[in-house]
Amino acid sequence: MFSESEFEEACDGLLNPAFEDFELFTESRGVTIYRKYRENSGLYEYKIIGAMEGVKPEICAKVYVDLEYRKEWDSYVKELKEVTEDGKTGIYWEVNFPFPMYNRDYIFVRESREFDRDDKHIWVILGHSENFSSVPEKKKKGVIRVDDFIQSLTITTDGGSGTKAYMHYYDDPKGLIPKWLINWAAKTGVPAFLDSMTTACKKYEGYLESKNTL
Repeated sequence: MFSESEFEEACDGLLNPAFEDFELFTESRGVTIYRKYRENSGLYEYKIIGAMEGVKPEICAKVYVDLEYRKEWDSYVKELKEVTEDGKTGIYWEVNFPFPMYNRDYIFVRESREFDRDDKHIWVILGHSENFSSVPEKKKKGVIRVDDFIQSLTITTDGGSGTKAYMHYYDDPKGLIPKWLINWAAKTGVPAFLDSMTTACKKYEGYLESKNTL
């Protein structure tokens, strides 16, 4: 699904981050965000370095890919499920956008691997948009399909009780989205997401225990 070189590049992004052609965009609440302008789309792709205090990376990796739990803690989730077509498994995700904008939905494939490099154990999760003809666009329901999307998450221990994280992200949400909203989402949305995920990680054990008692 993903090449070895793509996983290696994601590892390098965490261990030996390179920001050539990227500009520093913002630093907030322990998160540093770099961006690069894409001429073909007029949008930016992002590289993000951050941390999640008090949670171990193995828990973060599990929380990040647990679709059912994501519905519990991520308020932007409208619909989230696995889809299968011709032996291929992907993820369908409808994201709540603020009024009066239309929601966006994504169909993508994702793969996780673990590596040992530079005396560190590393978790890498890669995703990109993929076409599933069995899941057509919801045009009549006011949902816009995002079909140009890439994301990587790479995590390892911060050397203590927390997690160090690197993300590489790009998508084209289409439509006329104000630049101020895109900037706001990048500047405040990413730190807020990491805060929410940190809280979710700390509550994950209790969530699993409650599921097992049902």
